[in-house]
Amino acid sequence: MGKDTALQLIKQGHIVYGGARRTEKMSDIVKAGGNVLSLDVTDQESVTAAVQKVLTEQNRIDVLWNNAGYSLTGAVETISYEEAKRQFDVNLFGVAEMSKAVLPTMRKQGKGTIINTSSIGGKMHMPMLQTWYHASKFALEGWSDAFRMEVEPFGIDVVLIEPGGVSTEFMEVLSKDLTERARETVYEEETERVAKGLIKANSPKNMSPTSVIVNAVVKIINSKKPKTRYVVGKNAKTILLLRRMLNDRAYDKLMRRMTNSMMKG
Repeated sequence: MGKDTALQLIKQGHIVYGGARRTEKMSDIVKAGGNVLSLDVTDQESVTAAVQKVLTEQNRIDVLWNNAGYSLTGAVETISYEEAKRQFDVNLFGVAEMSKAVLPTMRKQGKGTIINTSSIGGKMHMPMLQTWYHASKFALEGWSDAFRMEVEPFGIDVVLIEPGGVSTEFMEVLSKDLTERARETVYEEETERVAKGLIKANSPKNMSPTSVIVNAVVKIINSKKPKTRYVVGKNAKTILLLRRMLNDRAYDKLMRRMTNSMMKG
């Protein structure tokens, strides 16, 4: 999602810096005329150095897109404190540190846009053994809402993107992690069924192309006053509508039925 969006923004004439821990995978951005930063959002020195490099070379930062994130999969009982903490370090605290690093510059400019990649998983839940992932995205939603109110007086917009099903390698990686973690535990049988269902579900007919994210980011950047949220991707709006309409028990029952149907696929 990040690379496709970066390439599109470069094509439109924007100055783009893409941050990643594995910069060797960012050669496409460099070839297209973009810039690459070595960046680990969980490392304060790395965050400071990356932001300072952009300011040294451009003397301003107009948009920050916090797109780093991953899903920690597995039942709560099988996940250590260190693993759960890292989930929040990347999905929430990394977002906070990057945002804090650009704030003085955006405040001085009197404008700026901070985009946070959340998920419909920050407003709903499914029986897919992603408890810590859901927790981190729920936290990001609340954090972004409160943060938006703090910085709005300085002309800074905070925007959430809430993707639904988007076709990436996310599901395959998730399925593999689920299966490996659950071996020889009481969750093994259910996990294997869920993992197989996830792989079946990750098809073009069930997922949206990454272009839905590209279009959302471009729209946000080009908007004088962007919305606070952009819900994109296959079935995202429908699922969130159902979550608002149903009580907890009814929603849980529906999600289990949908998941079982997907696994039988």
